[in-house]
Amino acid sequence: MPRSDDFDDSLGGLVARGRAGDNAEPLSITELSNRLKRTVEDQFGYVRLRGELSGVKRAASGHLYCSLKDEKSVLDAVMWRGGVQRLPFAPEDGLEVIATGKLTTYPGRSKYQIVMESMEIAGEGALLALLEKTRARLAAEGLFAPERKRRLPFLPRTIGVVTSPTGAVIRDILHRLADRFPSHVIVWPVLVQGKGAAEQVAAAVNGFSALEPGGAIPRPDLVIVARGGGSIEDLWSFNEEVVVRAVAESAIPVISAVGHETDTTLCDYAADMRAPTPTAAAEMAVPVRRELAAQLAELGARQKRGVLRPLDLARERLEARQQRLPKVEALLQPQAQKLDELSERLRRALSDRAGKGRERLSELRLTPAMLERNLRDARQRFGTARLTPALVTRPLAERRERLAAVARLAQQLHPDKPLQRGYVRVMDADGKTLTDRAQAAKEAALVLKFRDGTLQVATGDAPPPPRKAPHKTPPKPRQPGPASQQDDLFG
Repeated sequence: MPRSDDFDDSLGGLVARGRAGDNAEPLSITELSNRLKRTVEDQFGYVRLRGELSGVKRAASGHLYCSLKDEKSVLDAVMWRGGVQRLPFAPEDGLEVIATGKLTTYPGRSKYQIVMESMEIAGEGALLALLEKTRARLAAEGLFAPERKRRLPFLPRTIGVVTSPTGAVIRDILHRLADRFPSHVIVWPVLVQGKGAAEQVAAAVNGFSALEPGGAIPRPDLVIVARGGGSIEDLWSFNEEVVVRAVAESAIPVISAVGHETDTTLCDYAADMRAPTPTAAAEMAVPVRRELAAQLAELGARQKRGVLRPLDLARERLEARQQRLPKVEALLQPQAQKLDELSERLRRALSDRAGKGRERLSELRLTPAMLERNLRDARQRFGTARLTPALVTRPLAERRERLAAVARLAQQLHPDKPLQRGYVRVMDADGKTLTDRAQAAKEAALVLKFRDGTLQVATGDAPPPPRKAPHKTPPKPRQPGPASQQDDLFG
């Protein structure tokens, strides 16, 4: 049976033992991971990698985690929050980029990864692919639908312009507006390129929409978003989703005038109208004042012709009908002849009637017998008439009622009647009632008549004149009563 000493220690044993002359102490996993981390970071402290983004995820802390891959390999990648905030675009899956950073290891998973410090889109092809992908996604939401487009105002009173205040764009717009139709322009200055440009443009569009109508700053009737030409990278701010959504949701119609004729951005799709150049945007915004004046003059002339033409036609028709009418003399001749005939007949009729009257008068003779006959007939009619008391009493009663009514009215209108209610009657020394202050001022003394007597007062410093006999009030008319009725003449 072999002994334990016969085994070779180089093959390992049950318990680890140190070997003579061996200085390699066993390493811990952490020590090895740290050595690998230092080695990788020292060897690959700065690398530029080209690859396609995959599994892009933003953590709540703001850090970005993703993978970079090509046809055969995959590398984990991370970008800290500060670098993510400096990115000029939003990373998406499938986007080909060039990442700059350093390689490091992640001991927790025994993986190596790149810590990206910056990220760029890998060429115009990748940028156009991202642009097309974003366009398709926003179009699916309906932001570019034709039914969302609004008609531009015909003649805006105020125009808002979102652009750089120092570029040539704003000067071109103002110059073109002054040539066509001078308008009130409000410029919202923004960056049109670089970091933060998209946020400023979106804030300007939303700011114009937030203005209250009739406020201290007039709300524009039309907004122009403008920028000069440039490469796709220069115009990229107007492809950002924040700008596209702000333009699409604007409460004011928007004209997009970004770049030159061949340049197209997503802002152009979302706007209500796309202009090939900023100058063309100014031409779309307002009409030509001279053309409007000429058009108004032409419409005024047409209106005048339209009003005068019926009058001319009516005048011609009236003249034609007037020529077909008969003459006035021809219309009056029959009536004049008839009038002459009637006048002659009237003259003859009056003559005949007068003659007949004379004949009847000559035949009428007043004889005593005729007068006696008429007197006898009158006596006979008078004898048949019966005189009753009612024929006399009824008129008397009616007149008595009218007299009583007049008496009651006279009593109510008597000048001394209000004295019973506390009023005073002002009279002069002769007992004449005074109604005007001017008349009373001329009198040296006044007589005030109260309900129970009179009182003399002086109007000035002079002593009152000797008191005269008070003016007697005319007796009240006596109301007719049964005792005062006149005896019946026929009783």
